[in-house]
Amino acid sequence: MLKARKYGVSVHGITVSQEQVRYADQFYKDLDIKIELKDYRDLTEKFDRIVSIGMFEHVGCKNYRTFMKVVHGCLKQDSLFLLHTIAGNRSVNSTDPWINEYIFPNSMLPSAKQISAAAEGLLVLEDWHSFGQYYDQTLMAWYRNFIKNWNKLKASYDEIFYRMWTYYLLLCAAASGQEGINCGRLCFQKKG
Repeated sequence: MLKARKYGVSVHGITVSQEQVRYADQFYKDLDIKIELKDYRDLTEKFDRIVSIGMFEHVGCKNYRTFMKVVHGCLKQDSLFLLHTIAGNRSVNSTDPWINEYIFPNSMLPSAKQISAAAEGLLVLEDWHSFGQYYDQTLMAWYRNFIKNWNKLKASYDEIFYRMWTYYLLLCAAASGQEGINCGRLCFQKKG
């Protein structure tokens, strides 16, 4: 959000989290930033740039094409779309049952094939930067920070929460290190 000040840009964000809207309203009221409580499928405005960070893995494979159609419809001509997502190295239609139950319900990791198919005919892939080889380091940093700050958090969370999240972070770090999980940044341009 500091880039909004540095580059003098207007930012329009959407989220389905009331907490994120409240946070943005409180901390960014002096900037040209508007964060709305809105589902991405309800967007109709046109934008010069669209950025999606850590959200695509939560729309579900049945909605990948819909997501790309919304992006296509909201991009002005010759505009760019940056998609940052955790991804899997094979196409799936569901997620790990434990992760679905306790961590991220209804999430799934899109594959390169699924992302490309969803964008085909709508967006032109200009760049695909994969940094999955570093994602395990990120997960381990999150794990260390979680452990280090647990004493500050434990008044609000129980031991089960602690065990679930340490297990989850270590599980994902191991999967990332074994090339089961990837992480990438894709840059698309509007087609036509």
